[in-house]
Amino acid sequence: MDLFDKCVKFTAARDAIEAGIYPYFHALSTYQDTVVTIEGRRTIMLGSNNYMGFTCDPRVIEASIAAVRRYGSGCSGSRFLNGTLEMHNEFEEELAEFLNKESSLTFSTGFQTNIGVLSTIAGPRDIIYSDRANHASIIDGNRLSFAKVTKYGHNDMDDLRSKLERAPEEAGKLIVTDGVFSMEGDIARLPEIVELAKRYNARIMVDDAHGLGMIGDCGRGTANYFGLDDEVDIIMGTFSKSLASLGGYVAAKENVTHYIRHHARSFIFSASIPPACCGAALESLRIMKREPELQQKLKENGDYLRAKFREAGITIGDSETAIIPVMTYDTMRTFKIHQMLLMNGVYCNPVIAPAVNEGECLLRTSCTATHTKEQLDEAVEIFKAVFAQV
Repeated sequence: MDLFDKCVKFTAARDAIEAGIYPYFHALSTYQDTVVTIEGRRTIMLGSNNYMGFTCDPRVIEASIAAVRRYGSGCSGSRFLNGTLEMHNEFEEELAEFLNKESSLTFSTGFQTNIGVLSTIAGPRDIIYSDRANHASIIDGNRLSFAKVTKYGHNDMDDLRSKLERAPEEAGKLIVTDGVFSMEGDIARLPEIVELAKRYNARIMVDDAHGLGMIGDCGRGTANYFGLDDEVDIIMGTFSKSLASLGGYVAAKENVTHYIRHHARSFIFSASIPPACCGAALESLRIMKREPELQQKLKENGDYLRAKFREAGITIGDSETAIIPVMTYDTMRTFKIHQMLLMNGVYCNPVIAPAVNEGECLLRTSCTATHTKEQLDEAVEIFKAVFAQV
């Protein structure tokens, strides 16, 4: 069999393109904002992770430009060698302080962060307990660790407890969970996870890619939201959402980040984040600290959009945040509704298996702190009209 046979036989995407319902790779010609232009059409953006609205904030843009003027366009090497800038160190210090941790370390992407941390911290003699709804980067990091991976039901603490009970005492144990789940919009049951971790001598890692900015004091994330900053051992996250940039981070005790710094292959063998990205993320973090009202506005917009969907009779998932899944169930139905929404001026994200279980397809909507009530009202009216046609 030829190696490329799989490429020839893959026709699903081309079939969707020919049917006029292919939902991916739609190009924007404007800023990532609350209203964008997609393929020439004015479109309300309900599919972005730009939770604070910083991607088009003039202060963030100017900070990015200033970083390029000072340091150039790139770092031309890994942090381990020639690619560490003074600004990288400055950012890591401020981020660690913001998250109430001893130390933090930045990676080139959030995906690389999870791969690097999990494959470094856990090994063949350890057990990783992973929520079934965790992000794909956690799944791949688990695989690369060579640890035994035990999945537990989504936010199912009874299932987690029963699996921890069966673990050998001598095994190292890590419970890893999203803080705010990226598709469901619900929050990890962290107080119960902490209780179980103490009882069974396990460590805790929280992926707060969507928690940072979303919840907690000034957007400090899931651990802070529950008052458990000191109880979570490792926090990771990304710059590509609330911090309006590109990159990832891990925050923990200094001896943990020191070990990761010297062992994580995705850190050691990747070029460091470029000055523009670091400058934008650092300025975004500083604005978040100075303007806590942004996090409150994000919460208010999430609550408002959730209520408007319910008022319109649109079925949504059990969201607690500004991420709100609209249930569509079937793959082709999801693609058709997505296309109709786009044609009528709303962009959101179609989510199908394997990102969700078969029969649980959805449209992932998310709002930002900078959406107006009028924009959200308009979007829901378009949803209502489209669902009425379907």
